[in-house]
Amino acid sequence: MKKLSENEKEFTMESYLEFLQNKKLMGSKCKDCGETYVPSRKLCIKCNSTNLEWIEMSGKGKIAAFSCIGVGTSFMAEKGYSIKNPYCFSVIKLDEGPKISGQLTGVDEKHPETIKIGSPVKVKFLETELKGETRIDLGFEPA
Repeated sequence: MKKLSENEKEFTMESYLEFLQNKKLMGSKCKDCGETYVPSRKLCIKCNSTNLEWIEMSGKGKIAAFSCIGVGTSFMAEKGYSIKNPYCFSVIKLDEGPKISGQLTGVDEKHPETIKIGSPVKVKFLETELKGETRIDLGFEPA
């Protein structure tokens, strides 16, 4: 089976997640109006065009919102997070414009008052070894 180049891949969640597994934060950009989407979209919701292309994001942005979580999903509990060891989940406004969510690392989760909205961050691909498999998730850390 022929491996597709970046711009031959369909604009699907599967393609987006495949890029993440390869430590690439990719989005789609409308060739007609310039609007950018992360995760990717097949249709530009600004101008209704289907003339889109894949683009790699810089991974830089600012914290738009966050929450420190003590009782999370079973996946996060398996990673060791708990009420005594919370984690932060964030919404990041990327420098390219779109907002994307991911875990916020490198901050004091037990003292959320020290985390400031608008602080600059950069992408950090989080590798987790669980049940013999490596999983890569999207995260961000202070820039």
